Amino acid sequence: MGTLSIVALLHGPDRPGLVARVAGWIFEQGGNILHADQHRDAEENVFFQRVEWAQPSRGDVPQVAASFKAMAHLELGMECQTAISNERARVGMLVSRIPHCLQDLALRFRRGEMRGELVCVVSNHPELRHFCESMSLPFHHVDVRASGKTEAEEMQLGIFKKYKVDLIVLARYMQILSGQFLTDAGVPVINIHHSFLPAFAGSRPYHQAYAWGVKIIGATAHYASAALDQGPIIAQDVVRISHRHTVEDLIRKGQDLEQTVFAQAVRSHLEYRVLVYKHKTVVFD
Repeated sequence: MGTLSIVALLHGPDRPGLVARVAGWIFEQGGNILHADQHRDAEENVFFQRVEWAQPSRGDVPQVAASFKAMAHLELGMECQTAISNERARVGMLVSRIPHCLQDLALRFRRGEMRGELVCVVSNHPELRHFCESMSLPFHHVDVRASGKTEAEEMQLGIFKKYKVDLIVLARYMQILSGQFLTDAGVPVINIHHSFLPAFAGSRPYHQAYAWGVKIIGATAHYASAALDQGPIIAQDVVRISHRHTVEDLIRKGQDLEQTVFAQAVRSHLEYRVLVYKHKTVVFD
C-alpha cells in the first residue's frame, strides 16, 4: 500500500510549545511532516497553523486524522479540521449568462489543476448549456423569474444535494442568494466579485470605477454571506488603468483578473489552505 497525507488546519489561543507538540504527536504516529506553516495574530493572541504530513497507510489513516483532531481540541484547546489526500471534494457551480469564469474553471478542473471534481452546473439562463455539454458537465436550467425566488432556490438546492456537493462556487451568478439558501446549503459558498471589495459593491462596478476615475481596478473572491459582498475575503488582485481606458477596456481587464482570482480562491479552499476567523481569513501559501 502507498502513503497517504493528512492536512490539518487549527487555530486557538497562543501559548508556548504548540508547534513542538504538534510535530511530536505526528512523529509518535510514524508520520513525516511535508509542509508546516503558522501565523500568530498579535492583536488577538491567536495561533493559526496548517500542517501536512505523510502518514504510512499501514494503519487506519482516517482514525489518525480523527485522533489528531481530538488531541488538538482536548490537549491544545484548538479548533481543528482535517482532510486526507485521497478525498476529492465535489464542486457545484451557479452561473448566469457571463461565460468566462465558468469556462476558465471548468478547463482547470479538466486539466487536473484542482484538487476536486466539478460535478454540475446550475444556471438561471440556458445560454451556457452547449458549452457544458461539450465538456460533459451536467447542466441544469432553473428559471428564477418563472419559478419565483424561494421556489427556484429550493430547486437549486435539490440539485446540489443530489450531486452531494462539498462546495458551491458562484461563477458570475447575477442573483443575490438568500440567507436561507446559504444556511440550507450546508457547505461553503465562494463568490467572485468584479471589483476590489469593499469598494464598488453591488452591480456594475466597472461603470462605477469609470465614473470615479479610479487608477486601479480589481477582483475579489470571498465566502458568500447573508450580507451582500461582505463575506470573508480569500483572494484579491488589481491592475492599473488610466484615463485612456474605456468601460469596455475595464471590463476586459477585469475579466482577466476575475478568472485568476477565482481560480486561486477555489484552489486554496480545495487544498485546505484557508482558515476563517471572525470576518477575516488566514490563507496559507
